[in-house]
Amino acid sequence: MIRERAYPVEPWHVRETRLDMDVLAQSESVFALSNGHVGLRGNLDEGEPHGLPGTYLNSFYELRPLPYAEAGFGFPESGQTIVNVTNGKLIRLMVDDEPLDVRYGEVLAHERILDMRAGTLHRSLHWRSPAGREVRVNSTRLVSFRQRSVAAIRYEVEVADDKPLRLIIQSELVANETLPPQSRDPRVAAVLESPLQAEEELTTSAGGLLIHQTKVSGLRVAAAMDHEVASPARTSVGSEGYEDWVRTTVACVLAPGQKLQVVKYLTYGWSSRRSLPALRDQVGAALAAAKLDGWDGLVREQREYLDEFWDAADVVVDGDPEVQQAVRFGLFHVLQAGARAERRPISAKGLTGPGYDGHAFWDTEMFVLPVLTYTHPAAVRDALYWRSSTLEQARERARTLNLAGAAFPWRTIEGPESSGYWPAGTAAFHIAAGIADALRRYVLVTGDRQLEREIGLELLVETARLWRSLGHHDRAGNFHIDGVTGPDEYTAVKNDNIYTNLMAQRNLHTAAEVAMRYRDEAFHLRVTDEEAAAWRDAAAAMHIPYDEDLRVHQQVEGFTRLQEWDFEQTPPDKYPLLLHYPYFDLYRKQVIKQADLELAMHWRGDAFTTEEKLRNFLYYERRTVRDSSLSACTQAVLAAEVGYHDLAHSYLREAALMDLHDLNENTRDGVHMASLAGAWIALVAGFGGLRDHDGTLSFAPCLSSRLNGLSFSLQWCGMRLRVDVRGHDTTYALHHAAPDAVIELRHHGKPVRVTCDEPVTVPNPPPRAGLPTPEQAPGRAPLLRLPENPA
Repeated sequence: MIRERAYPVEPWHVRETRLDMDVLAQSESVFALSNGHVGLRGNLDEGEPHGLPGTYLNSFYELRPLPYAEAGFGFPESGQTIVNVTNGKLIRLMVDDEPLDVRYGEVLAHERILDMRAGTLHRSLHWRSPAGREVRVNSTRLVSFRQRSVAAIRYEVEVADDKPLRLIIQSELVANETLPPQSRDPRVAAVLESPLQAEEELTTSAGGLLIHQTKVSGLRVAAAMDHEVASPARTSVGSEGYEDWVRTTVACVLAPGQKLQVVKYLTYGWSSRRSLPALRDQVGAALAAAKLDGWDGLVREQREYLDEFWDAADVVVDGDPEVQQAVRFGLFHVLQAGARAERRPISAKGLTGPGYDGHAFWDTEMFVLPVLTYTHPAAVRDALYWRSSTLEQARERARTLNLAGAAFPWRTIEGPESSGYWPAGTAAFHIAAGIADALRRYVLVTGDRQLEREIGLELLVETARLWRSLGHHDRAGNFHIDGVTGPDEYTAVKNDNIYTNLMAQRNLHTAAEVAMRYRDEAFHLRVTDEEAAAWRDAAAAMHIPYDEDLRVHQQVEGFTRLQEWDFEQTPPDKYPLLLHYPYFDLYRKQVIKQADLELAMHWRGDAFTTEEKLRNFLYYERRTVRDSSLSACTQAVLAAEVGYHDLAHSYLREAALMDLHDLNENTRDGVHMASLAGAWIALVAGFGGLRDHDGTLSFAPCLSSRLNGLSFSLQWCGMRLRVDVRGHDTTYALHHAAPDAVIELRHHGKPVRVTCDEPVTVPNPPPRAGLPTPEQAPGRAPLLRLPENPA
């Protein structure tokens, strides 16, 4: 079901003009604020009503058992679930003797605005109590990009009727909040009952502190708050505390038109190693720093940070205002997920909700990191260091599986495998090649040889060793990788998945190349010339399944021989299929959860001819049901490349508006970080035609019938390239570079030399003509079609 658009279309804001209780949980995800370290869901200030409370710290988790009806050797024994930590967002208001609760009295006006340039969430409320008293409330919330432990809220109350009014503000820290029950959807997080046990509680005259520890994982978290109060009337301020909550109360009587303002400073810290006093001091110091800058200073720093980001990362879409808003929304959330993660993972939901238990998947390397590599590469550097920090656990996992090298987990928070379903977990070894490719791309774009030498070589060596031990040469010398699952989780544990094979091929080549570049370091990793030669041999002999009769590549060996899925007898309410059909049925049919071979044609497009891409696209388009939010952006990229520009635009809209329209009806558990990144990918790699296969920037710009233009920036070796696509031509301009700087790129296959002297404008070729009409599986056309041209 496609929901009615909930938010007006504005270029830099997501605005909610009325409070809709039916979609409260979804809006809490959309309005979540984060910096990659601290995440606050967009819950109402007073805490109730709520859809799903949530305050998260990156990698703060609890362990839980993974039960099996029938266990097997090598199955993970425990999982990790992100913890809803101490909630510091709560600010309750008593109006005379009535608590402000939007379910009672009368809401005369309610608006919330996510400002993507300011990095704030603003809320305004005009409320009449059941007793007839009126107040106006304005609150603004931020999670600081400059000070990673700090969040702050400015809360202002004004008397809106004609009599004096007693107001009581209760600002709180609360641990172990009660959470809603879990659904049966496997994509939803496990609910942990009271995961935190109290260690210390302190109160001050205007604030307090709570320190807790998880019961099993033994992680310690500290949360502190302080307040600044401004009022024209006499005001009392006091605090009290207990093991799971601390409350600061502000009381006053205001005359009509007067305002009470409270600024709440919040700080968080956690550690598996630091002592309780050390954490107490950490959050205390962060609180002092926040108060030193003050509210105005925090707001100014936030805007300065985002001005720098948008100057480098903004995408301008001329012709589709909804996509314009959505791509900025996506970039904003991707930045929030990674900006201050600082050697911690970027999870599938960021810090916007508990979906997927807060785990990081391959989504990070193959969807989120490509965007950040070209827009905010410092975050990618940290993400790669995080993967490197889990290398020993990946080696141990490989040994358990009787493999060499490193087998990185399908889903995790800290590093160990946390997937309880082997066919779509452990068997999805392609995550190793995704990590290697993210590393390759980061070094290519930034020129960061220090990282390549320090951690990159070892990551490449251990992933190459995995592929060499996982695969084998047959009698004819061809190299096969058997018994694996590719990106399409409906085609599990098969032989020679093309995406896996081609990405492994690049992994093997890159590892051999980098090992030769750093021979001394490679020697310490026991890499011999013979081993590097074996990697190159395996890459050269990699088997790529192809159906000679149909003249299409096979997603896996024998895929085109499988029985077709009966789409005509599959009603719309039976999607996603994984919730309504047994995996046994899915695994043996030609039905595809998400783009797989198309993903290979995107990231390894150098392995296919133009005509092969077209035939493959048409064949697999009819069999792909998009039961994953990861699919639409890749289908947009390939549709644009092979010539279906309007279809590409429809898939772009589906990816970009996944959460603003709640297309999968599960935004309540957090936004879809990969799909949000996919909006950028669909625009820049789809309509911009960006590729970097051989180390050279390449573009093949095109536009749909609805787009008048597209502009975007990329970072490249410390410089900034601006690309401006119009109907008949494209302009390339170089900025933030030395006067003699040059970028050599290709435009539709032809070399273009760009310098700082002046922009270069080159013509775009006309669209391909005479293409056959693509078909989707019945009922699985893009959810959001190309909008009509305005009259």
